[in-house]
Amino acid sequence: MEDDMRSIGEMARDSGLGVSALRFYDRAGVLVPAWVDPVSGYRWYEPEQLEEARVLARLRRAGMPLADIRLVLASWSGADTDLVGKLLRAHLCRLEQGLSDARREFSALRALLDHRENVMTSFRIATVQMSIAAPELAAALDTVRFAASTDPELPMLGGVLFDIEGNSLHVVATDRYRMAVAQAGIGGYDGSRVQVIVRTPLVDAMRALLDGEGPVRLSVDGDRVTLEAGDRQAAGQCLDHDFPDYRRLLPAAGERRALIEVAAFRKALETGPVRSDEAGAHDLSVLRVEDGGTVTLCADGDDGPNCVAVNREFLLDALAAGARDRLILELVAPTVPIAIRRPDDEGTFSILMPVRLDD
Repeated sequence: MEDDMRSIGEMARDSGLGVSALRFYDRAGVLVPAWVDPVSGYRWYEPEQLEEARVLARLRRAGMPLADIRLVLASWSGADTDLVGKLLRAHLCRLEQGLSDARREFSALRALLDHRENVMTSFRIATVQMSIAAPELAAALDTVRFAASTDPELPMLGGVLFDIEGNSLHVVATDRYRMAVAQAGIGGYDGSRVQVIVRTPLVDAMRALLDGEGPVRLSVDGDRVTLEAGDRQAAGQCLDHDFPDYRRLLPAAGERRALIEVAAFRKALETGPVRSDEAGAHDLSVLRVEDGGTVTLCADGDDGPNCVAVNREFLLDALAAGARDRLILELVAPTVPIAIRRPDDEGTFSILMPVRLDD
């Protein structure tokens, strides 16, 4: 029987639907495999189901509601295509109306942005100088560097924010999908708050100088930042942008938290069950914190209100940046960012945006 059928992997490859999407549409009764192995549970599809899967993939990419997708597929092979045509036209009208509404709202927002007065106080001043312990600054940069954006359309995120206030330096990076925050103590400065965005190549050059144990000097002069370590220095222009108010994005401490052994958890992530995101481009790990404070990797179909999906690569990066044998993992709800904190320094952490599972 299997010789004449397509495996779920072959169907995913040839249809444009990910394996997790095919499983979802099976559970939803939209595209049911012709045969399921009663022992392994493996799904097999008739060759003629490939066309339906390709139609389904197109409807999914077009954002058609699941209820309408059901009707389209139920009518697709029939002689009367009137219902299919009407459903396609109705969805296209909804998309066009939605695009028109979005353009109107964005035009209004653009007008507000262009005409509003900037009443915020600039955090840049003429000259700032301070000293920082080299190991402390190195650790802070290592903690956040992975989260810096590489998107040329968002240049204001293409660096690391140096936020100087009181006797602390906070360094922050984000690419929208993840954010990392770390802090280091500073000396020799007691002025007002100063913020600059240091370009990532300059951040890397600074990090290369931080190989000693003694203090280094950091100075900001207008739009130029300099790090001096002995007779060596790294200097350059800051990004001429404002960084988002990251403090508004910081999560409150979650109630569902688990203390994880990083090495064991990494191994579980690398070898455990994964799903694909909607585009099929990234592997997702689906996690749940149990009442006893342990973390479970959820297999396909093991979904519940406390299950949170996350980009597995991003989570592995955050674990490495945490630089501890043990870390605290906070999972609140499927739509709330995931936090990875250090047990000994909860002011240094990463947050990851959850990924929406198929529904």
